[in-house]
Amino acid sequence: MSDLGSDFDDEDQGPYLGEYEGERNEKDERHGHGKATLPNEDIYEGLYEHGKRHGQGVYKFKNGARYTGEYKHNKKHGSGTFIYPDGSRYEGNWVDDQRHGYGLYTYPNGDIYEGEWQSHKRHGQGEYTYKETGSKYVGTWVEGKRDGAGELKHNNHRYQGLWVDDQTQGKGKYVFDIGCEQHGQYVPIEQNQVGDNEEEDAQPVMIPKWKAGEITAISQRNPAAEQLAEQRKAQEKDEDENEDNGIEAQGETAENNGQMETEDAQEGGDQDAQEEPSPPSPVAEEDAE
Repeated sequence: MSDLGSDFDDEDQGPYLGEYEGERNEKDERHGHGKATLPNEDIYEGLYEHGKRHGQGVYKFKNGARYTGEYKHNKKHGSGTFIYPDGSRYEGNWVDDQRHGYGLYTYPNGDIYEGEWQSHKRHGQGEYTYKETGSKYVGTWVEGKRDGAGELKHNNHRYQGLWVDDQTQGKGKYVFDIGCEQHGQYVPIEQNQVGDNEEEDAQPVMIPKWKAGEITAISQRNPAAEQLAEQRKAQEKDEDENEDNGIEAQGETAENNGQMETEDAQEGGDQDAQEEPSPPSPVAEEDAE
């Protein structure tokens, strides 16, 4: 699934040892349409701008991979299709040499993902179809993993709920084609997983286990949406409490400051009264004379 890195950047590889046929500008830079056989035997044919691949082009890798699409300053950027050596294929948007935006990826085993990408990973809303079983996940992805509200569809039933770090978690429901649904929740259970080496210690892992609840007729209830709403409500409550506590603390501080200012004023007044000079006594006046 991973790319082969950036296409060969002959600008940063020292003296050019390959071949180039095509247009140049007044600075003798490759500019316009051209074809280059690079030192590593990769071949690029398409548009250049000031010596860099820029615009529509086709890049053929020595190992059989191929990219057809848009470039910007030597990097895949815009709309393009990449065919990998293992037969997998990506058709969609690119940003700075990475799958980014909306695209469709067909994997070597026939699985298909169509949806949003970010920095080479499935990220956002997307649909993943498993060729072997025909099952399909539709929902939220975070950095390549199912995370958030989603629905996993099978041949005769589907599951609606939440995923966290690629595993089902929390409230959900199974909806069956026979006209009923079962509510419940996935609870993480710790289990020991034995390694390949018998001498290795068993490592505890968390496995989601379904805790079944009531069975009802099919409804429009979405446990994942309800749970997310509850989480948002709790988060907003915490934020409001923190804000109220902050306002209360500010009020107490202001009250304390006001009290301190009043006390300081009183102390200052008393001190001023004590320090005010008294009129000279008659004896002092006589001495002065």
